[in-house]
Amino acid sequence: MVRRFFGIYFVLLLVMAARPAIGAEFIASFDSAIQLEKSGAMTVAETITVNAEGDRIRRGIFRDFPLTFVDQSGRRRSVDFSVVSVKRDGRDEPWHTESISGGIRIYAGSEDVTISPGRHRYVFTYKTNRQIRYFDDHDELYWNVTGNGWIFPIRSAIATVTFPQGVTPLDVTFFTGPLGSRDRNARSSVEDGRLVVATTAPLGAQEGLTFAAKLPKGAIDPPSADQQSSWWFRDNRDYFIGFGGLILVFLYYTRSWLKVGRDPAREIVVPRWDPPSGISPALVNYIDNRGFSGGGWTALAATALDLAVRGYVRLEDLRDSIIIRRADKPLGKEKFQAGESELLKAVGGAGDTLVIDKANGEKVKSVGQTFRSSIEREHRGKYYNSNTGYIIGGVVLSAVALVALFVFGSLEPDTIALMVVPIGISVFLSIFVAGFVKALHRGSLVGKIFAVIAIAMAVFVGLSIVSTVVLALASSLMEFHETPMLFAVGGIVLFNILYFFIMGAPTPLGAKMTAGVDGLRQYLTLAEKDRMNMAGAPQMSPQHFETLLPYAVALGVEKPWSRTFETWLAAASAGAAAAAYNPGWYSGNFNSGSFSDRIGGFSSSMASTIASTIPSPPPSSSSSGFSGGGSSGGGGGGGGGGGW
Repeated sequence: MVRRFFGIYFVLLLVMAARPAIGAEFIASFDSAIQLEKSGAMTVAETITVNAEGDRIRRGIFRDFPLTFVDQSGRRRSVDFSVVSVKRDGRDEPWHTESISGGIRIYAGSEDVTISPGRHRYVFTYKTNRQIRYFDDHDELYWNVTGNGWIFPIRSAIATVTFPQGVTPLDVTFFTGPLGSRDRNARSSVEDGRLVVATTAPLGAQEGLTFAAKLPKGAIDPPSADQQSSWWFRDNRDYFIGFGGLILVFLYYTRSWLKVGRDPAREIVVPRWDPPSGISPALVNYIDNRGFSGGGWTALAATALDLAVRGYVRLEDLRDSIIIRRADKPLGKEKFQAGESELLKAVGGAGDTLVIDKANGEKVKSVGQTFRSSIEREHRGKYYNSNTGYIIGGVVLSAVALVALFVFGSLEPDTIALMVVPIGISVFLSIFVAGFVKALHRGSLVGKIFAVIAIAMAVFVGLSIVSTVVLALASSLMEFHETPMLFAVGGIVLFNILYFFIMGAPTPLGAKMTAGVDGLRQYLTLAEKDRMNMAGAPQMSPQHFETLLPYAVALGVEKPWSRTFETWLAAASAGAAAAAYNPGWYSGNFNSGSFSDRIGGFSSSMASTIASTIPSPPPSSSSSGFSGGGSSGGGGGGGGGGGW
């Protein structure tokens, strides 16, 4: 019984060991018949006999063919290619194609038909052109017969080339093996104008047969002027599309900017001690930033402080929260500006409170939205035109240019993936340059110095990155001459970002109001001796300080304004006023630190305290064969294939 069991087990082992050999799929023969015409056009019929076992070859096989070759100058060029027919076992076979990286894939077979196991003979017939290389002393057909991309071994391969009448090769060389191999496991012969190159040993998977035939100069007609022009435009279509799109985007944005984006003549800025036209602190923030800064929370904080100074509310500091309590002062017939009435409505009646803390985040968020929308609704387009329509037009034009480049151009998929590099660098530098310009336009001397240092560091880092990327990618991109496309794409992105920042422009009223706001900022940051030299300037007092403090908060200059008041307090009554000063609009501890730090720190932190109470949004839910450099896989043709 035991002997019988081991006998059955041994037989099963033999069957399992023999199964791979029985079910092996391979190419029994690869026979390529090449007809070369005097014009340089070629008709190729590849007879591929395969052994199918239903493993990888179920519906048929596919043949990959590259659509580029390297010409006599070493540049990669596009070739002409068209499928004539596909047959299986002597009958027409359904076929379809799809684009692959650098080429085309031809599928033989049908999705809903499974072929039977055994031997099948496929014949792929196609036409191709621009495969001849023209040197000074000879013409050359350098041809990869089988391609080095087959997933099956090839037991034998043969190529038969029929030349134009009267043309005989001057020399022939051949190579076998994997890509780059210089093995010569083949033989060649020339009889009656026909060249035959055949392997003398089987080819493994990813191995192929390549030959080069040296022909007399003039044996093949050079391309005509019209053909050269057609090929030149096709070879350079990436440049036309990429840089053409870049020029169009630049011209569109420049014309649009000249039409609507130029700022009106800037008015002379002179220091002033009151807001222009009596506008609110929130509107000062809105005009100064051409929109709200800090998501609108700075403007809301300045408004709350202004209402407190005017006696309508009282601010209470509970460390981790802010309480805005409605005071007893009646509203009367006073007309409140946009945003102020919304905030008072949110606080409620006398004694009611608006608590700003984490637990009340949703309500604070709603109040902020209502506050901002009320101001924007009343003043949108009044002081500043963002010209969003022109920006959208530029983005659409840029998208069309990029889509045209990626769809109708001949960029390699790897190069398209690398486009994120110039895009990222363009975004980084554009945003930094915009911030730099803004800092130089309005900042203090210290801010300008830091801005210059920062932009210098950014440019240095950016150039270092670009240099590193270019050096790292040059070897692979330069042979495709695709490197300029990186700059074209990066330039398109750069223009979109830069013009996004400069397309908007203040209205004539906005320019006038901006000059008034800048004058108020100058006054709030002037040294005391300069302020005292101003004709007609009001004397410093607690009332004057408190009246302008909300505007200082809106402009982000509350600390220098508070330090000015602190200096005045220290000089008044030998410092007694400083010790006695306690703002009536605020309930909290003012006993530690300098006065400017207490007031300035409190008022500047209001916006961040309010913003910190807003709940975070939910997380998002979760691609020349004779020059000594020839080798297997060189020249035109090639590709590979497999089963499907």
